[in-house]
Amino acid sequence: MAAPEIIKKTFMRLLPLLIFSLAIAVTGCSRHNATTPAPSLPQINVHTFYVESVKFPLIQSLPATIHPLASATLAARLMGSVNDANFAVGQSVQAGELLLTLNAAELPARLAQARAALAQADREANREATLVSQNAAAADAALAAEDRRRIAAAAVTEAEALLSYTRVVAPFAGTITKKFVNSGDLATPGMPLLIVEAGDHLRAEAQVPENLPALPNGASVPVQIAPDITPQAATLVEYSAASDPITRTHLAKLELTSTTSVHSGQFIRILWPAGSTASILIPASAVNHFGQVERVFVVTRAGRAQLRLVKTATHSAAMNEVLAGLTVGETVILNPSATLRDGQPVTIQP
Repeated sequence: MAAPEIIKKTFMRLLPLLIFSLAIAVTGCSRHNATTPAPSLPQINVHTFYVESVKFPLIQSLPATIHPLASATLAARLMGSVNDANFAVGQSVQAGELLLTLNAAELPARLAQARAALAQADREANREATLVSQNAAAADAALAAEDRRRIAAAAVTEAEALLSYTRVVAPFAGTITKKFVNSGDLATPGMPLLIVEAGDHLRAEAQVPENLPALPNGASVPVQIAPDITPQAATLVEYSAASDPITRTHLAKLELTSTTSVHSGQFIRILWPAGSTASILIPASAVNHFGQVERVFVVTRAGRAQLRLVKTATHSAAMNEVLAGLTVGETVILNPSATLRDGQPVTIQP
């Protein structure tokens, strides 16, 4: 077959495809030419907020336990049966109030014997002193009688002290927190009888990790008594300079005010300062929520609103902390209108 004939047949086969492609091109051009430009968006007045970095303190919440400033465990100093242990746990007592007595019948007899010996020693010492003044006795005899009188007086003092141990009194005003004996029990030397705690001065004790900053004595530290109660100020009165080698913590003691309603053994939290950090804060009114997406409008240098996706966290009732999406120096629009669109020109109002 001749070459011209082959070219002719090939052209005839491709002719429909060429016509179809040309039709599509013409249609596309006509549609493009028919498109009208989008109308321009109107300019809108807005109020703005300048984004800047703000430093605010960091707080570390530490568990603490309430302890009384004064706590005494009253123990027996001699052996004897317990009399009149009618006190109860939770009972308030006054300083010097009699709480119980111990029955040790031999102690009154020992005191009477010591007093009798003292009276005899007094008579002998007086007689010897009279004889010495009359040159009827040697001075050594008078000195020996005087020594015997001092020994007898010391025995009386000892017997009186032992007898006083049978009376157990409150060392200070407070509350009985534990009771270990009842009437009729046998008490032995060193045996705990009860515990009295002072309720007018209470302290919170906490273990502060060594990576937290140390505070000087006298510093004010907030304490959280309960989640629904406003933190109250406490005063740091003791801070151990040495850390525990096992827990790597420092013992801190804080004195609470007399108006703080707590009790011994109560669990509270100490809001210990942990330095500071810089964050970007913006008013919550600048953040617009679209489902789970958080958006703000930023004013560009050209004076247009630019839609920006952000990630925030609640810092307070009025302010949000920006975690991502904004940088220092930008300007965000407050209370953006529902009709505000990305790229719309804006006028900043004072």
